[in-house]
Amino acid sequence: MAFYCCGRLINNSLLSKLSKSRLTIGKAYAQSAAVPKIIIKKYELPESENFDARNARLQRPLSPHLSIYKKQLTSILSITHRISGIMLSGYITALGVGALVLPNDVAHYITMIEGLNLSPATLFLLKAALAAPIGYHTANGIRHLYWDMAKGLTIREVYSTGYAMLAGTVAITFFLAAL
Repeated sequence: MAFYCCGRLINNSLLSKLSKSRLTIGKAYAQSAAVPKIIIKKYELPESENFDARNARLQRPLSPHLSIYKKQLTSILSITHRISGIMLSGYITALGVGALVLPNDVAHYITMIEGLNLSPATLFLLKAALAAPIGYHTANGIRHLYWDMAKGLTIREVYSTGYAMLAGTVAITFFLAAL
């Protein structure tokens, strides 16, 4: 009998409209929850901000870097050792390219330099300028080989071998320039 009564109530227009609207609301909700809305936008690159601009915007102080350090013999000798190595690489490259590209041999170019009638002091200075990186890199290379044997690594010995290396550089440079 209960089923009969409920069936009669559903046929009633108010209850049937209420149940139908409830079903349609439920279906609409289920559809909107199941299918996400997709919005397609054109990709835009983020604004590029370099390191310095970002630090300025965040009001970060600039690090003093090398300006706060006292110049030391060891750091200067290390930097100049690298520079002399780069200069020697340039010498070898120029010599190799010159041997390949230039039409004459070395004797021809030496004769041309002798034909300039430069004073002996000028020639000595030019040869010393060319020989200085060779002398410096050789003397400092010997110093590094000494260090590789784990000798002379205290601060006092590092400074004394640095000064000795500079004296050796002068001797090697004068010897090569005098040739």
